[in-house]
Amino acid sequence: MMTDLETSVLALDGGGTRCRLALSSGADVISVETGSANISTDMAGAVAQVRDGLAQLAARTGHAVAALAKCPIYIGIAGVTGPTIADRFASALPFATIRVTDDRPTALRGALGGRDGLIAHCGTGSFFAAQIAGQSRFAGGWGSVLGDPASAQWVGRRALACTLEEVDHLRAASGLGAQLLARFGGAAEIVAFAVTARPADFGRVAPAVTELAAKGDPLALAIMTEAGQEIATTLQKMGWHGDLALCLTGGIAPEFRPYLPPAMQAAILPPAGTPLDGAIALAHDFAREVRDDHH
Repeated sequence: MMTDLETSVLALDGGGTRCRLALSSGADVISVETGSANISTDMAGAVAQVRDGLAQLAARTGHAVAALAKCPIYIGIAGVTGPTIADRFASALPFATIRVTDDRPTALRGALGGRDGLIAHCGTGSFFAAQIAGQSRFAGGWGSVLGDPASAQWVGRRALACTLEEVDHLRAASGLGAQLLARFGGAAEIVAFAVTARPADFGRVAPAVTELAAKGDPLALAIMTEAGQEIATTLQKMGWHGDLALCLTGGIAPEFRPYLPPAMQAAILPPAGTPLDGAIALAHDFAREVRDDHH
């Protein structure tokens, strides 16, 4: 399927689960999918995923890779910690006109479209973002050691820490604590697990918490309430008020809805689109900027 490349753009959304690369020409979008990418932990691997996506897109569209590489591209990808690493990644790729950011702007634009509002993104990790009067603002996303409150990782880790407090009789025994002690085989085994556990491993404990919170377990409720307060406080610090839309994005985020203040619950809207939709919109913005600069 041949499309005119004169006004086309490329967009990529990449992270820990997968990369999605799209060619957008007016209303037509052709997208392909490759493996996971994080440019901080594996720069060469991330470059390989983009090149693989480009080859797939060439095969799907009938355009040569070199022709596609002339299109402006916007890349939102995990692991961008600043301009230096973004430039290194950009220079390892075959594109002439390229902008690389972390994956938060694409998630924000995808979820809100053109609307003013905020997002609380809680997956394995977490971050918060606001889009108000044409300005974007981001907070969090600093990773599991120094941040990621109200993420699945945070919920799982908190549940295990509180379970050990139950073992020490510093907290009343709970169904969640009993379930986790049985699941791991005891306090010593929980400690041994935590030594080598990755954020995703802690995240796998979170479903037990959300499930038991819904059944009224006191420990599970306390953890979800704490997370809800953290989300509400951060969103207010970032400028949320009752007239602004709010999107909860990421795997665990919708679970926190009942633990937010009523006014926030009332403001929640389903996301307008995906992070790839956000990347495509940002790619068109970028292409317009480049054209305006040339004129």
